[in-house]
Amino acid sequence: MKSTDFNYAVPHSLEEAIDILKLHDGEAKIIAGGQSLMPILNYRLASPQILVDLQAISGLSEIDISQSGTILGSRVRWVDIENHIALQQAQPLLCAAISHVAHYQIRNRGTVGGSLAHADPSAEMPGLAVALDASITVIGTNGLRTIDAKDFFLGQLSTSISSSEIIVSIKLPFWPHERKWGFSEFARRKGDFAMAGAAVWYDLNAQGKASNVHIGLIGAGEKPIRLNQAEEKLEQQNLTLSLVEEAVLASLASMSFQSDIHANEKYRRSLMGEMISKAFSQASEILKNK
Repeated sequence: MKSTDFNYAVPHSLEEAIDILKLHDGEAKIIAGGQSLMPILNYRLASPQILVDLQAISGLSEIDISQSGTILGSRVRWVDIENHIALQQAQPLLCAAISHVAHYQIRNRGTVGGSLAHADPSAEMPGLAVALDASITVIGTNGLRTIDAKDFFLGQLSTSISSSEIIVSIKLPFWPHERKWGFSEFARRKGDFAMAGAAVWYDLNAQGKASNVHIGLIGAGEKPIRLNQAEEKLEQQNLTLSLVEEAVLASLASMSFQSDIHANEKYRRSLMGEMISKAFSQASEILKNK
């Protein structure tokens, strides 16, 4: 199956792009790498009047690292992240997770902004955005506005941006060198969407207790989520693997998981628990059974 007919525009500025979006009033789609959008068009899940290509707009492919954090332009590709040496130190959790994104051909064209806008809860970038306390900057007819990642994703393939807004960038807060982190993901085949994934990180205070505990889940529901109940139980604790597993299992028990042809609810819950445990084990060698 192929897409329906559509017009095609290549604006040279964000202002020009916004004017086109406004003119077509919800009947336009933005395209950058096209790795999420083109399958949707080919399956005729969307039939826009026009595609607005961002390739000619300057400044959207920049990566900026400073003491205030890391800013990724919306047209930054996965391969750009993989090949950026400074990012390995500035945002190690991001870099580790991006290696799980799809296959090389897709990482060579897929973009950060495209993944955020698509908002697939099984994709890595939306989950990372929530887990890392990111903020997303968009621009529209009323100018720039910044949205916290936790408020950006409304549900499966649904975000809080309007049809006339464009994602400009995502900002990840500054990452201390001594921070503990881990990432674990399970897919049926390498490159497939995750059946379950976990991104965890925390800091250690002077007494060796965990603070600022974050547990982000990928593929757990209709949008990226944090395991807040477990985070609260682990805050200001001397972490051990047994303590982590106890807090995680109690928190997961109160959640519902989808059941489909790939796995039932019980299996998905168990798999998510395993991914979180592996991520915490990766995060620090102090996580040992007592």
